Amino acid sequence: MDEKLPEMAAVPSEEAVIAERERLQYQKKYRQTLRTTIYALVVVAAAAVLVATLFIPVLQVSGSSMEPTLSDGDVIVLFKSGEFETGDLVGFYYQNKLLLKRVIAGPGDFVDIDDEGNVYVNDVLLDEPYVTDKSFGESDRDYPYQVPDGRYFVMGDNRTTSIDSRSSAIGCIETEQIVGKVVLRVWPLRRLTYMNEGGM
Repeated sequence: MDEKLPEMAAVPSEEAVIAERERLQYQKKYRQTLRTTIYALVVVAAAAVLVATLFIPVLQVSGSSMEPTLSDGDVIVLFKSGEFETGDLVGFYYQNKLLLKRVIAGPGDFVDIDDEGNVYVNDVLLDEPYVTDKSFGESDRDYPYQVPDGRYFVMGDNRTTSIDSRSSAIGCIETEQIVGKVVLRVWPLRRLTYMNEGGM
């Protein structure tokens, strides 16, 4: 009775061994590169979030209180700063909401608003080219009004509808409430604008 001998596996050629070794080395390099790239992307994303949170917050405008300067849906960039001047656009927290308004007067300044909506700071009429419809608006203050120490008097550019420092409901805002100064509108792209003093 003939016994069958086990089949012998074919011995790969030297070229096949080299090719397989190169394939395995390529796979190892690919995995290392992929892992390094993922780590780098995670670090970059984390750094971007940290920078955006701490230094340059990016926000989307909601509402019409800053029209025509800023419209509902605009995306803006704020820069964290501790110094604010008349005409600066600022974002600040009020009852867990972020509001956008324009700085009208600083600590110790006297604000006066006449029946036509003209605004005076320290008896000087403000030049406000960013306001299209002046209005006395919703106000329960006696004028002239002195801004308390450590606070800013702010108003929206849409004077008819904006609820701002003219109303004691919001009042003058503290420096600590301010997130930053609006420096750039990035969306929509057709309205990409550097928001310098005066919002223009």
